[in-house]
Amino acid sequence: MARFLTPAWVEELNLALEGVPLPDPGPDAGLAMADGRVVVVEEVHGTPEGDIRLVMTIDAGTVHLELDTTDGPSGRTTPQRDGGDGATVTIALAYADAAALSQGGLTPAEALNAGRIRVRGDLAALAASQRILDEARSGAAGTLPPTTY
Repeated sequence: MARFLTPAWVEELNLALEGVPLPDPGPDAGLAMADGRVVVVEEVHGTPEGDIRLVMTIDAGTVHLELDTTDGPSGRTTPQRDGGDGATVTIALAYADAAALSQGGLTPAEALNAGRIRVRGDLAALAASQRILDEARSGAAGTLPPTTY
């Protein structure tokens, strides 16, 4: 059982999402998703491994996650993407809020309204990506691995 936001968790999640059919972004998704591609970067602060960046790419009907460790236990940066991430949307939040969102104890709207997350970039693309992720989650429901927090 992988711990939330670790490389093992990302790998398990990517495996569970393989082959899950995803909907098109839809006409209200905004110009940033006109080509069907969006990159959402979550900057999560205060994880047990330090600050991380979870990079989610939605493209050609697939979702793929990558993990950047920006302040790991060794204190050094371990980039898995280039510094210019090409993010459509960047979300910054604390580890506790990321865990609450993942577990369903906090909705994105509640987090935004309470000021618990900061968002920059194309909000229409963020809304469209949330709909796509909801479909991905339900499509992978039987194959999503258990997670520890």
